[in-house]
Amino acid sequence: NLPPPPPQTICIQPYTKNLLANQPSAASRVHEKYSTFRVEYPEWTFNHLAVDHRNGNVYLGAVNRIYKLSPGLDVQVSHQTGPDEDNRNCYPPRIVQPCSEPLTLTNNVNKMLLMDYRENRLLACGSLYQGICKLLRLDDLFKLGEPFHKKEHYLSGVNESGSVFGVIVSYGDASPDKLFVATAVDGRPEYFPTISSRKLTRNSEEDGMFAYVFHDEFVASMIKIPSDTFTVVPDFDIYYIYGFSSGNFVYFLTLQPEMGGGPTTGSSSAGREQVYTSKLVRLCKDDTAFNSYVEVPLGCVKGGVEYRLLQAAYLSKAGTILARSLGIGPDDDILYAVFSKGQKRRPKESSQESALCVFTLKEINERIKDRLQSCYKGEGTLDLAWLKVKDISCSSLLTIDDNFCGLDMNAPLGVSEMVRGIPLFSESNDKMTSVIAYVYKNHSLAFVGTKGGRLKKIRVDGPTYGALQYETIQVVDNGAILRDMAFSSDQHFFLTFLFLCLQLTHVPVEACEQYLSCKDCLGSGDPHCGWCVLHSMCTRKEKCERSSEPRRFASDIKQCVRLSVHPNNISVSQYSVMLVLEAHNVPELSAGVNCTFEDLAEMDGLVEGNRITCSSPAEKEVPRIVRIRRNTSLHLYLKSKETGLAFANTSFVFYNCSVHKSCLSCVGSPYQCHWCKYRHTCTHDPSSCSFQEGRVKQPEECPQLLPADRILVPVNVVKPITLRAKNLPQPQSGQRGYECVLTIQGVEQRVPALRFNSSSVQCQNTSYLYDGMEMSSLPVDLTVIWNGDFSIDNPAQNKVHLYKCDARRESCGLCLKADPLFGCVWCKGENRCSLKQHCPHPQSMWLEHNGINSKCTHPRITKITPLRGPREGGTLVTIRGENLGLEFSEIKDHVKVADVECTPIPEGYIPLVNNSHCLFWPCFLQIPRLLSLKPNRGPVSGGTIVNITGSNLDAGSNVSIMFKDQQCTYQRRGGQWITCSSHASMQGYGNVSVSVFVDKAHIHKDLKFEYVEDPTITKFEPEWSIFSGNTPVTVTGTNLDIIQTPLIRAKYKNLETVNICQVLSPTTMQCMAPELPYSLSRQKEVPERPDEFGFILDNVQSVLALNNTNFIYYPNPVFELLSVSGVQELKPGSPIILKGRNFLPPAPGGNGKLNYTVLIGDKPCTLTVSDTQLLCESPNLTGRHKVLARVGGIEFSPGVVHITSDSPLSSTAVISIAGAGGLLIFFIVIVLIAYKRKSRESDLTLKRLQMQMDNLESRVALECKEAFAELQTDIHELTSDLDGAGIPFLDYRTYTMRVLFPGIEEHPVLRDLEEQVEKGLKLFGQLINNKVFLLSFIRTLESQRGFSMRDRGNVASLIMTVLQSKLEYATDVLKHLLSDLIDKNLESKNHPKLLLRRTESVAEKMLTNWFTFLLYKFLKECAGEPLFSLFCAIKQQMEKGPIDSITGEARYSLSEDKLIRQQIDYKTLVVNCMHPDNEKTPEVQVKVLNCDTISQVKEKILDAIYKNVPSSHRPKASDMDLEWRQGRVVRVILQDEDVTTKIEGDWKRLNMLTHYQVPDNAVVALVPKQVTTYNSVNNSTVSRTSASKYENMIKYTGSPDSLRSRTPMITPDQESGVKVWHLVKNHEHGDQKEGDRGSKMVSEIYLTRLLATKGTLQKFVDDLFETIFSTAHRGSALPLAIKYMFDFLDEQADKHNIHDPHVRHTWKSNCLPLRFWVNVIKNPQFVFDIHKSSITDACLSVVAQTFMDSCSTSEHRLGKDSPSNKLLYAKDIPSYKSWVERYYSDISKMPAISDQDMNAYLAEQSRMHMNEFNTMSSLSEIYSYVGKYTEEIVSALEQDDGARKQRLAYKLEQVVAFMSLES
Repeated sequence: NLPPPPPQTICIQPYTKNLLANQPSAASRVHEKYSTFRVEYPEWTFNHLAVDHRNGNVYLGAVNRIYKLSPGLDVQVSHQTGPDEDNRNCYPPRIVQPCSEPLTLTNNVNKMLLMDYRENRLLACGSLYQGICKLLRLDDLFKLGEPFHKKEHYLSGVNESGSVFGVIVSYGDASPDKLFVATAVDGRPEYFPTISSRKLTRNSEEDGMFAYVFHDEFVASMIKIPSDTFTVVPDFDIYYIYGFSSGNFVYFLTLQPEMGGGPTTGSSSAGREQVYTSKLVRLCKDDTAFNSYVEVPLGCVKGGVEYRLLQAAYLSKAGTILARSLGIGPDDDILYAVFSKGQKRRPKESSQESALCVFTLKEINERIKDRLQSCYKGEGTLDLAWLKVKDISCSSLLTIDDNFCGLDMNAPLGVSEMVRGIPLFSESNDKMTSVIAYVYKNHSLAFVGTKGGRLKKIRVDGPTYGALQYETIQVVDNGAILRDMAFSSDQHFFLTFLFLCLQLTHVPVEACEQYLSCKDCLGSGDPHCGWCVLHSMCTRKEKCERSSEPRRFASDIKQCVRLSVHPNNISVSQYSVMLVLEAHNVPELSAGVNCTFEDLAEMDGLVEGNRITCSSPAEKEVPRIVRIRRNTSLHLYLKSKETGLAFANTSFVFYNCSVHKSCLSCVGSPYQCHWCKYRHTCTHDPSSCSFQEGRVKQPEECPQLLPADRILVPVNVVKPITLRAKNLPQPQSGQRGYECVLTIQGVEQRVPALRFNSSSVQCQNTSYLYDGMEMSSLPVDLTVIWNGDFSIDNPAQNKVHLYKCDARRESCGLCLKADPLFGCVWCKGENRCSLKQHCPHPQSMWLEHNGINSKCTHPRITKITPLRGPREGGTLVTIRGENLGLEFSEIKDHVKVADVECTPIPEGYIPLVNNSHCLFWPCFLQIPRLLSLKPNRGPVSGGTIVNITGSNLDAGSNVSIMFKDQQCTYQRRGGQWITCSSHASMQGYGNVSVSVFVDKAHIHKDLKFEYVEDPTITKFEPEWSIFSGNTPVTVTGTNLDIIQTPLIRAKYKNLETVNICQVLSPTTMQCMAPELPYSLSRQKEVPERPDEFGFILDNVQSVLALNNTNFIYYPNPVFELLSVSGVQELKPGSPIILKGRNFLPPAPGGNGKLNYTVLIGDKPCTLTVSDTQLLCESPNLTGRHKVLARVGGIEFSPGVVHITSDSPLSSTAVISIAGAGGLLIFFIVIVLIAYKRKSRESDLTLKRLQMQMDNLESRVALECKEAFAELQTDIHELTSDLDGAGIPFLDYRTYTMRVLFPGIEEHPVLRDLEEQVEKGLKLFGQLINNKVFLLSFIRTLESQRGFSMRDRGNVASLIMTVLQSKLEYATDVLKHLLSDLIDKNLESKNHPKLLLRRTESVAEKMLTNWFTFLLYKFLKECAGEPLFSLFCAIKQQMEKGPIDSITGEARYSLSEDKLIRQQIDYKTLVVNCMHPDNEKTPEVQVKVLNCDTISQVKEKILDAIYKNVPSSHRPKASDMDLEWRQGRVVRVILQDEDVTTKIEGDWKRLNMLTHYQVPDNAVVALVPKQVTTYNSVNNSTVSRTSASKYENMIKYTGSPDSLRSRTPMITPDQESGVKVWHLVKNHEHGDQKEGDRGSKMVSEIYLTRLLATKGTLQKFVDDLFETIFSTAHRGSALPLAIKYMFDFLDEQADKHNIHDPHVRHTWKSNCLPLRFWVNVIKNPQFVFDIHKSSITDACLSVVAQTFMDSCSTSEHRLGKDSPSNKLLYAKDIPSYKSWVERYYSDISKMPAISDQDMNAYLAEQSRMHMNEFNTMSSLSEIYSYVGKYTEEIVSALEQDDGARKQRLAYKLEQVVAFMSLES
């Protein structure tokens, strides 16, 4: 595992803002598919970049790697630099001298990457060992050297990549190069100089590499930061941003804290904010004593803003244009620098403002020279505060020149005055982070990277011409472009670091192809780009063919081709017109050109100089679409025949005169259109007009109406309309005359008209009418036409205004206000408004506006508001009425209210409406009075709606309410009440007086309003709802009762919804959840969180949006229709099932219940809810009823149910039955009805249970997820110190004994033998080592009928223990035996797949033992860890729930047989346990269950305290007592059984923690077992019936864990007949009814716990299987034994012509997984020193069975009767099978292992475990079988030819003789 990457100073966090909006002039692009090289692992970030300018190869320094990439960014070679064991605090590094600090695996960050061209090598300095450098050959990154044994060899202890800068300086051919290194020192100045010069020796391994160029007792080629500096500025350091050499000098650009501007001496950085300064440091190349060290502050000011924090810099040449502007030479050096704003670095709120500035090196050197001269004249001080020489005065010595390199006096020197750069470009939104520049065709170009991942291309023309940002590229979406950028060797591309140091990208310096026109190309400002004329493309000049020829390549916008055409428009009805095109700036066109009208037509062009002649399209080429439109503008292109491309274009118009329908639009057209007056048509050909005088070309000649004054026509009055006009045509023979057309309310009215002459026309006498009295006048469109439909133009849009006097003028005043031109009068006799001529009364009875009678009589007041006001006056009164004057002057000073003057307000007088406002002063009305206010208290934040009661409160016009000095905002009022809204209190809590102002009146009463503390919300539950809301939420808080109408709110995507709350008490209220805006969420099926969630409690802002809420909305329940038709037929009593989804929201903890209401008709039904169904027990109804479901804010009707009663028996049938069968049949009917009802009830029960199953199943996934997360934490704690030593592996001997001789602890092969039989056994040993004898011996034994299976296994194990030291021989024998077994298997016609299936032969057991010996190392190194993790996970998960200590059943299990099928209520407790060995150590917290027996609690405590101690080294629980300590004095011993144990009938229940009522966080201790305790059973009557009793009864020699994994029998106590139980009574006992354990169906529901447990353990099972079935294991190779044996089986299959892949697969599965792995998985105690309980054993058996199924090739057909463990892993087995197949396939593809290699491996294994077993004891055990079958063995040897030759029978008889003699 790699440690996390170190902090990177140049790896800036991603931050993007929209830059492009602020740079409208610059072209901008989003990144294309650039060549990119990305990191291998996220933590292996890139640090530095170098490009070989000779060949373009790229060298990349990264964390733990150096890469060499091709110019196209393909990896050519990589060199590993880390990680390695190191500690940053080892000074000097541990490779120089030992270090006491703990070492950890540490990443190596690349801090410096330099090209040493002279020696063809790469300097790569890392962060390991305080900055050791490697020298790598450029060609292949071969390590030439890595000097590390001297202090000079470690350059920098700082761990960041951007903290070191190096410059290699050459001195000509003779002298070797030098390395100038500058570094931050990270507070360790004593170890690292901040700047130094080092030797670069030719020989990379030479001792003097990196030694200081000069070093003696007093002077050296370095400068260190004095330690005193750190007392002034504790975190002082110099950060080096950039470095370079130029002329005789080396320069470094730095950022450093100002000594004067920081915190005062001794203070921490919590004082004033640290101020930073950017400085340039200069040194002479030849200065060995660093006397030439000078520092100059740098900065930049633009628009009054200072930019002082250096971000990046780059040295470049000036170029002609910029040099001219700066007054320097084109080859002079200039320095580009990027600064951010200000002088204070604030990482969290770092400013985005930055500036690009340029400095001339010449000016910087001049400034330094001036300072040196003044100092050497004795002026000023050295002014270098951090070097403690600030106040040392300069000494007057000598004058200096340009190349002066200092003396030991007046050095080092600081320049105090800042050198100001020339600001070129600033950016306020996206901070610039990097810069690189070069000169192209005299232009200086800067490429600037930004924090937002953009690349800005800037053309720098200097202060005179400014800087142009001509393009921006979004290279990466979310990341910064980092400081290291470089050009490729041809400068067509440059490389840039990007995106959090995670990728390197190739970006071209230009993208000319993006510009599609000459104007865009040459107007872009990119000097790389020019226009390749005949190829019509933007490109570099060198990419344009024949670009050197005249006018073929345009580099200036004035050189773009211009094209004009004459004529530039023709009519659509003109064809093949000759066009002349004039082209400017075109190259020579001898190859010819074509003229193209877009895609319509193409014609040959005739070239004459710069003129081209071509014809317009022929008739067939002008499409119809062009002919019917008014005019069509097309592009006319010139296309080169040389390139086939269009290189110039101009617009060309096809115009269509015939679309113009009026004279003015026709002749006003920009094209050659003429109007034919008598034909009323528009044409391009004037000759087509019938009369010469009928042709019109000028607008003045058009027939048209002239502008007229308003034409007023009263309705129903016969009147002619005369219109002035000009050029009116005289209708010719056959043409009709003139008409007027008026369109009134959509209806056209035609009136004959008379043409007097060409300038006058009159519409004849006619009356007009419009409907309705809503409009007093109506403007009507008027058109004059002739000859039926020839309209005369009406440019002035003359309209006729029809009007009615009586419309909307009901009163005299309104009538007299009518327009005087209307001639309306008020006809008094008729009391209406009419025309004068329509009033039947004499003129004296008229009222008219300016007549004699102009004043309306009968003024009338209709309404006065308000009707009351205070005595003090000031009330604004509004008076409405009729005929209240026509002018304000008529009522001024003439208004009284209640006999009191009322002053009219001019603005309030509306004569037409007759409204009048006046101020009303004192009157006789009653005084308003106050009585009470409610509520009388509210939150201090305000917003309370206060209701003030009293009398006469509706008097007056203006009301204001004051709470002491603050206003309460008035809302509404009535006669006895006023409401207002309180403001936030300015005085804080407490009472304020309340007063009311009505106009001028001030009303008091002793009313108080109390401001109290704002309400708070402490919690609400549940913290979820559904999208539609309206589910109850209970809210808890304080002061909730002071809010009158509390609301709950949610905001989602800027839409807010609210819902109501009801206050129940000061601390609780019930709310209905607001809906999530449904339009936004209705498509979603995933939970959503609102953007804001809170409460509207008056004006309390603190609860408006709660930050700590996790409120979540789940998708709405969705109902399906009952049926396709919407009607469902049912029998009475049948349940109604509503189907759908999301009925149970997946709320945390499985508490997602919604309140459903289902109505059948208007009757509710009882519901059972699952996630996808609602089961509704229908009420006793018949007929058709609508079903309605309600939940939350949803109401849905899934359809109608039609409940039909069972058809009754017919009356005739009843009579005949009664006659025939009488009472008997009646009895049968009764029975049938009862049966039917019973079956219906059982169906209902079944359906309900089915739904409960669905419900449970839907919870399983959630339970798994939570359990797995919890288990992961527990397992992590458990396995955190498992690294090798932590896993309690058994030693080799114990492991092999447990596998070879299971269940036998002290086997004879481990004991020494008596001396007297040794000689005989040695002889027998020689025979065993004879292959002929051994094979014959085994075959003979196997042929004996009395030689049992147990004997076969025993002999195989004994032979393997004897041959442990000769594994080559053992392997040879095994192969012979297996070969025989295969032959025998095939001869006997058994199915080949049965081979090795069962242990029926010695060979099969020997094979198991052979793998046991050879896979021990693999178990320890690879497979052991996941197996142990699985065991721990099972144990942890089982112990999370109750486990019955008697039956071994558990709540969490993988095995159906070991599942508690009852609901056990339990609670997790934490007990604090004293350590048994040392009570002074801190107490250990142990999780236990309140239903655990005392023995179980003891086991859990021992597991917790001794979690890393092997099982055999722990104290036994049975040897310890559990002591509950209650305070210091009371100590109670807890036991499984004591005098307090409960006995019910003949059942005794073991004591649990609940029995003793042990609370949470109780203190307990394990103490050694005591003989008697106060609460134990009397010794004479102790009856131990728990598991321990049976352990003592069984004489068993198994492994220490074997017994514990057996389920104890539950037998009655032999003395008392009492049976013991813990959680469930054993159901095998006859007196235990099945019903007590729940019905079969109900218990099946608990099987879903198997699913939950399986899901929780899934990862651990997967990890184990993956490790076993994988050929690559974290560096360990596949054990040779597996490959060797699999190849042997393949050879045997080939030998017997077995090519069926299933057979070969089965042989391998039977050979290794089933013979070895299944055994190990089922019995982890064979490998580890652990205790395995019966429930763990049962679970491991299920895993082992799954493992076996995975190795099988046969299809597993599953059905409802399949065992649960097969069903459990049914979905996983196919993928496991694919792992197995891949595993076998990978092994077969591996190269074969030679016998020589295998024998060497076997010999090594034999040597390692030479003396594990006592060979003599093993031989003695084998010999016992010789004694039993001597005759048969001797007979077999005598019949064997090979044995006869070697006289083996005789030798065996000798052995027998010896053995009988010795014994």
